[in-house]
Amino acid sequence: MQLRHPLVGLSSCLGGQKVRYDGTDKRDDGLLAELDLFADLVPLCPEVAIGLGVPRAPIQLNVLEDGRLRVRGVADPSLDVTEDLQAYAEACLPLFEQLDGYVFKARSPSCGPRGVLRVHGDGREDEQGRGYFAGFVRRHFPLMPLADEDALADPGRMAAFERYVKAYFDYHHAGEEMNDGASRGLRADRDWRRDPGR
Repeated sequence: MQLRHPLVGLSSCLGGQKVRYDGTDKRDDGLLAELDLFADLVPLCPEVAIGLGVPRAPIQLNVLEDGRLRVRGVADPSLDVTEDLQAYAEACLPLFEQLDGYVFKARSPSCGPRGVLRVHGDGREDEQGRGYFAGFVRRHFPLMPLADEDALADPGRMAAFERYVKAYFDYHHAGEEMNDGASRGLRADRDWRRDPGR
C-alpha cells in the first residue's frame, strides 16, 4: 500500500515526551507544526529504550586512546551503554528502512547529528562528535536526510529539508529503478547532504 506521507523519525523529547535525563521534555511546537505539514512522525528515544530510567544519570561520548568511541556515565564511567545502544540500533534497522528522514535532538550524546561534546582520555574536550545512535543511522543510511531542531529553526533549512525528505520518499518508493523525478530531486539537494546542519 502506498504511503500518503513520508515517515520521519523524531527524538521523543522534541515531541513532548518527558524522557530526558532530567525528567523534562524539549517540545518544539514550531518544529512539530512544520513537520506535520509534510510528514508522519515516528518518535524514538534510544536511552529510554535500552532501559535507562527517567530521570537518570547523564551520559557522554568518551574517546579512548586508540580512537574507539564509548558512551559512558558522566559521573560514573563504569556505566557503559555502548553495546546496549548498538544492539538497540541494530534492532531498529527494519524501522529505519521505512523512514524518509530523521530529526534528532541537538547535542545529545545518543542522538545529536553534529557538534556533540566528546571527552578524550587525556581530558581534552571538543564538540566534534556525533551521537552514537545518530551515527549508526548515518553510516547505514548515508542518503537519508538527517537534521536537528537547531538547524531546522532556520526557514531556509526547513524548506531544504522538506524538499530532500520528499525526494528521498520518491526514491524510497520507486523500486529498483529510481524514477527521473526522484533522481533529479536527490541531485538537486546534494548541497543539503554536505551542509553541517544536516
